[in-house]
Amino acid sequence: MSDLVTAAFLAQVLRISVPYTLAALGATCSERGGVVNIALEGILLIGAFACVLVTWVTGNPWLGVLGAVAGGVLAALLHAALSVSLGANQIVCGIALNLLAVGITKFLLRVIFGSSSNSERIAGLPEWRVPGLSSVPIVGPIVSSPLMLAAVLLVAGTWLLLTRTPFGLRLRAVGEHPEAADTLGVSVSQLRYAGVLLSGGITGLGGAWLAMEQHSFTDGMSSGRGFIALAAMIVGKWHPLGAAGACLLFGFAETLEIHLQSAHVPTQFIQMIPYVVTIVVLAGFIGRATPPAADGVPYRKEHD
Repeated sequence: MSDLVTAAFLAQVLRISVPYTLAALGATCSERGGVVNIALEGILLIGAFACVLVTWVTGNPWLGVLGAVAGGVLAALLHAALSVSLGANQIVCGIALNLLAVGITKFLLRVIFGSSSNSERIAGLPEWRVPGLSSVPIVGPIVSSPLMLAAVLLVAGTWLLLTRTPFGLRLRAVGEHPEAADTLGVSVSQLRYAGVLLSGGITGLGGAWLAMEQHSFTDGMSSGRGFIALAAMIVGKWHPLGAAGACLLFGFAETLEIHLQSAHVPTQFIQMIPYVVTIVVLAGFIGRATPPAADGVPYRKEHD
C-alpha cells in the first residue's frame, strides 16, 4: 500500500509540475537570447483563456491547445515588439503585459461567458491508453496524458535546440555577446524575436494544461505559477534540464501542501510552503547563478 501511495504522490508531483516546467522552458528560451520575460504569468493566463475559448467555440480540445499556443505567441509578440524593436525596459514591459492579461481575460470572460469568475465547462483531451505502459507507475501517467508527454519531450527538445543546433548557438550568442554576433552577420533582433516567440508558444501550452485540468477558465487561474517558473529557471541556472529539475522541486512542495491540508496544520502555514521553498532555494542553495551577459540589455547597434 505504501508503494502505491508513493507512486500516486509522485504522479501528482509530475502533474503539478507541468505548467511550471513549460513556463520555465519558455523563460529559458527568451532569456538565453537576452530578453527578460517577466510576462510568463500573463502568457499563462492568455494561453488558458484562448484554449477554453477555442475549445468552447469549436468543441475540439485539440484545436483549443493550438489556440493556447497561438495566444501565447501573440502575447509574446507584443512583448518582443516593445522590448526588442522599441528598446523599452523589459521588466516594465513584462509587468505591463501581466496586468493587461489579467484585465483583458476578466473583461472577455464577462463579455463572452457572462461571468467575471468562470467560463463554461469544456471537454478535456482524451487520455491515451498505451498497452504495457499505461499501468506502469510514474511512466503510465506520462504516456497517458498528451500534454504531460509533450512537456517531457519539450524538456529534451529545448535542451537539444539550445545546445546542439546552429539556431541555439546563435540564440545564446546574442544573449551573451550581441555585438560580436552582429559583427558576424547574425541578426540580433530576429533571433531575440524568435526566442521570445518560442517562449510564448511553450508557455501558452502551459496555459492549455491549466485549462484542460480544470475544464474551464477561472479568473486569475495562473495563481503565481509564472513567477515561480521564473524562479525555477534561475535555480536551474538558465538551463532547460536544471529548470525542469527545479520545477519538480516546486511541484513536490505544492503536492506536499495539498496532502497536509488534511492534517491539523494551520491553513496559512500550509499555503506558504511553495513560496517559502522558492525563497529558501533562491537564497541559499543554488550557489552563484549568473545570467547571460546581455540578458535584459537592449541592443540598438546592429545593421541588418
